[in-house]
Amino acid sequence: MRAIALAIDRVSASVNAIALWGAVLAVVAMVGAAGWQVIARYILDAPPIWTEEAARRAMVWAGMLGASCAFRAAADPTLFPAMRALPGRIGATLAVVRAAGVLIFAAPVLWYSVFDGRMNPARGFLGRSMNRSAEMLDVPMIWFTSAVPLAFAIIVLHALALTLMRLTADPESVTPPVTKV
Repeated sequence: MRAIALAIDRVSASVNAIALWGAVLAVVAMVGAAGWQVIARYILDAPPIWTEEAARRAMVWAGMLGASCAFRAAADPTLFPAMRALPGRIGATLAVVRAAGVLIFAAPVLWYSVFDGRMNPARGFLGRSMNRSAEMLDVPMIWFTSAVPLAFAIIVLHALALTLMRLTADPESVTPPVTKV
C-alpha cells in the first residue's frame, strides 16, 4: 500500500510542478497584457481591444492553477490549521475527512463540467464553451473555461495523494513526507 501511495504522490508532485509553471506563465501573460495596455494607452495613444480580455482570462488560469498548488502545499485557507499536524490515527482520520470534503465539493463541479442535468455533454459547461467565442479575442471559450475542471481534477489528485500518504505514514510521525519534484 505504501508503494502505491508513493507512486500517486510522485504523480501528484509532477502534476503540481506543471501546474505551478502554468500559473507562473499565466501571471506573466496577465502582467504582459496589462502592461501593454498601459503603454499603448498612455504612450502610443492607441490601446488594443484584446488586452483587457487576455489579462482577465490569464487571471482565471493563474488563479485556478495557483489554487491547486496551494492545496498541495497546505497553504489553502482552513479554519483549524493545527489539525493538519495531528499525529497518528487522529491525523489520518482528519485527512480522510478533508479528502471527503474535497470530493463532496469537487465531484459536482467536475460532473457538470462535462454533463448537464440530463446527461447531455453538449450542454455541460465545457460543451457550451466550445460553441462560444471570447468577446474580443477570436478564440473558443473552452480554452479559458477548461481551467476550472482541470484545477478541480488536480485538487482531487492532490487530495488522494496526501490522504494515502497520511494513511500509510508511520503512526508516530506528525506529517507524512511530501515528494518534491
